[in-house]
Amino acid sequence: MAMITLNGFDCYYEIHGGGEPIVLLHHGFGCTKMWKDIFPGLVSHGYRVILYDRRGFGKSDKRGFFPFYVSERYRAESVEELRQLVDFLGLKAFHLAGQCEGGVVGVDFAAAFPERVKTLMTSSTQCFSEIPMEEFNAAKFPRRFSELEAGIQEKMIKWHGEAYAESLYHQFSRYGGAYGRDRFDLRSQISRVQCPSLVLYPDRSFLFKVEQGVAFYRHLQKGELAVLPKCGHNTYEQQPEAYTRHLLEFLARHTQ
Repeated sequence: MAMITLNGFDCYYEIHGGGEPIVLLHHGFGCTKMWKDIFPGLVSHGYRVILYDRRGFGKSDKRGFFPFYVSERYRAESVEELRQLVDFLGLKAFHLAGQCEGGVVGVDFAAAFPERVKTLMTSSTQCFSEIPMEEFNAAKFPRRFSELEAGIQEKMIKWHGEAYAESLYHQFSRYGGAYGRDRFDLRSQISRVQCPSLVLYPDRSFLFKVEQGVAFYRHLQKGELAVLPKCGHNTYEQQPEAYTRHLLEFLARHTQ
């Protein structure tokens, strides 16, 4: 558990276990804390798990984050900061797993540095949008922070701190980040990913239809698809045992 300077910003990271390295990429509302039910199972099966809070999330530096979040620099600099982290840790090649927006960062990194990514797993990551994302978000996240269930408010406070939870929620739920503000389309980027890739998708996400997972899978060179039945968008939280099992079985198929 430590801090590292990435692109001039202090970012929080953790390392657990030893063996084959795997980097877990949190979603667009989250931080390292969201992996609490996932990383222990990976560690117990001999993996070295690296978690980190991307710039502006969790315990990481929030200076200038809001304008950065809606800028065209967001995706490219997220990839660059991941590169700086793995370089610092001396990881020449490793596995990547990303949840929702974290999957976009994973795809972008795997496409940019194919020689460094052994495998890629994405879960609940959007493939493309049919309407502008700002319009999409307005429909999917109509409530203000004060109108959310107490449990969701508490989670955001625990993840990002009381001083930032409300403002970050309103930023995340409006627009920006890896999904941008206009129409989003990851298909051409997905087709550039060369490593074995698993698409894990819930069948009843409130955000994205399961057909998004099928489209994602269809554009991969070496793709695999697993659908979690009776599962909502936060797969890592709703079905952590199945999430970990699918990831471990996928890794085992491609590390022998």
